[in-house]
Amino acid sequence: MLRFLLFTGLAALVLAELEPQPRPNSWPWQISLQYQSGSRYYHTCGGTLIRRGWVMTAAHCVDSQRTWRVVLGEHDLNSDSGREQIKGVSRVYIHPKWNSYNVAYGYDVALLRLSSEATLNTYVQLGSLPPSGQVLPHNNNCYITGWGRTSTGGSLSPQLKQAYLPLVSHEVCSRSDWWGSTIKNTMVCGGGGSDSGCNGDSGGPLNCMVSNKYYVHGIASFVSGSGCNAYKKPTVFTRVSAYIQWMDSIMN
Repeated sequence: MLRFLLFTGLAALVLAELEPQPRPNSWPWQISLQYQSGSRYYHTCGGTLIRRGWVMTAAHCVDSQRTWRVVLGEHDLNSDSGREQIKGVSRVYIHPKWNSYNVAYGYDVALLRLSSEATLNTYVQLGSLPPSGQVLPHNNNCYITGWGRTSTGGSLSPQLKQAYLPLVSHEVCSRSDWWGSTIKNTMVCGGGGSDSGCNGDSGGPLNCMVSNKYYVHGIASFVSGSGCNAYKKPTVFTRVSAYIQWMDSIMN
């Protein structure tokens, strides 16, 4: 679940000013990462299917020893539509510089090797990743997606949600009255204004429109201790384009 930077615990990203609920499977690269407890599995984080056998998520989602599974083609956590594909996780690769005691240090990225490859169809597709090093301009149109909580301490939304989060440039986000020096150039910010929404889960994608196509430019990482999308404290994402070479070195 999403890190609150000023707290030591984990907390799910809170919904605020929701967009209308997306059509089922309209973000077909979104996955539900689930952990086993007893005989059941429970949703804990989001992620992105980036190759048929690989999922990208946040390091802080998987830096504990648990039995994981990935559900592809998911929309309603409480209902089986028949479109889902359930895959085990055979191996977890966490960035070697990740520090679980300091999320603001960066490197909040991990790859999951699936036990078998996904079958691509209308409901399960690969997320498109940006070119290595690409940085988008301020106010680029982006959406965050996930099964976030509808109120602080509330229950998870059973249906996948989306919210509009315009991208905040590093120049703006690193200003002293915004996030200041907490923000590294390997991160990207989204939202932070009075009319911005914020929802989803840690590890889930920040989907940004570039040349009439959505690319996954961010991995949900942390928010302010004041809450999700506090004014001038936008949600912070791992910038995917900063880690393309590392991910390629693992998957290739």
